[in-house]
Amino acid sequence: MARGWESKDVESQVESNRPEKSPNEKLQKTQEQMEKDREIQGLELSKKHVLADLENATHPNHRKTLEAALAHLDAKIESLK
Repeated sequence: MARGWESKDVESQVESNRPEKSPNEKLQKTQEQMEKDREIQGLELSKKHVLADLENATHPNHRKTLEAALAHLDAKIESLK
């Protein structure tokens, strides 16, 4: 009997030490929010690729194209945030 009581006491201590979640954290993301997050992640991945290509680009016209793509990606990411 005492062993069961101790287990429950430990369980209650663990529960009391957990941080309380705010109401916003308890709510699940809507489908629209999840799609927006996925789109932002995709854009950020594209930005990383463009930055890597820009580091290796030597031709001026290619650099201009990559810089324009980078500016477009930055604008798109900011509009979604």
